Amino acid sequence: MSNLTVSTDKSRLNIKAIHAYLTKSYWAKGRTMEAIQKSIDHSICFGAYLNNEQIGFARVVSDHTIFAYMMDVFIFEKHQENGYGKRLVQAIMSYEDLLDVENWFLRTMNAQGLYQQFDFEELENPERSMAKRK
Repeated sequence: MSNLTVSTDKSRLNIKAIHAYLTKSYWAKGRTMEAIQKSIDHSICFGAYLNNEQIGFARVVSDHTIFAYMMDVFIFEKHQENGYGKRLVQAIMSYEDLLDVENWFLRTMNAQGLYQQFDFEELENPERSMAKRK
């Protein structure tokens, strides 16, 4: 088994590498470095590390009881297809401060199979979901 670790220590995060990945992703295209830093500052962040090299990232916004929203989940391309994404999500779902959360949410266009392994389901009435965007 590989030497993958997941840490919530924000001082270990490679912000430049996170920005480089996110700004090219379909969900965060063009997001500024400042926006990424501010989002990290106000989230629970999870860095995935292989032999101390950061290979992935995710963040969660939560009240630790009723609501948690998982966002910006990724594994860098050269490390994809090795099960690291699954292990990152497993670390998030077993994180002690989030064990009591009743309602988890996320959005994905292409990773439903990953999240279904953790009992995420597509919403029955997504048309009833509402959003306000800037």
